[in-house]
Amino acid sequence: MRPYPDDPDCSAQQAEADRIDVTTRVVETHDSAKRRTELEQMLETLQTGDEIVVTHLYVLADSTRHLIEMLEHMESRGATVWSLRENIRTIERASLSFLETARHLVQLQSDVISMSTRAGITKAKEQGKQTGRPRKADENVRRAIAMYQSKNYSLADIREQTGISKSTLYRYLESETIDTTEKG
Repeated sequence: MRPYPDDPDCSAQQAEADRIDVTTRVVETHDSAKRRTELEQMLETLQTGDEIVVTHLYVLADSTRHLIEMLEHMESRGATVWSLRENIRTIERASLSFLETARHLVQLQSDVISMSTRAGITKAKEQGKQTGRPRKADENVRRAIAMYQSKNYSLADIREQTGISKSTLYRYLESETIDTTEKG
């Protein structure tokens, strides 16, 4: 098990382990791809017949290459993997078509990117950094709206003078309409 944004305290993974009666639990204290000391220690102590159970492949591997390296190591030790979400159990031979296998690998890559992005956003927020697209200055937006409503300026003129794009201007105009109709 290891923490990730949807399960930062590993409680969902613990519940899954309870459900299938896992005997030994290996839990990383962080979600980083580096310094996976608990995973490395577990891999070194694997014995023939051991089965590693994970809720999904992302918990085990940080990339497709990492997954292949670990599967090769486990196979050399006579151990197997059971990934619950993907319903993959390497003790069962050739149960997936190539298409299904490819889909699982694509999902792993998607999970790696998603979890890395979410971890970065969480870390940035903890450091007090604003995430997302920077907001335009309110005075500038008000000026752009006033220019638009005066009907004396083209959208190109408004953009040139205020830096507010057509789509941003329309978004503000739409939200202004919504705000005034909700108030009235």
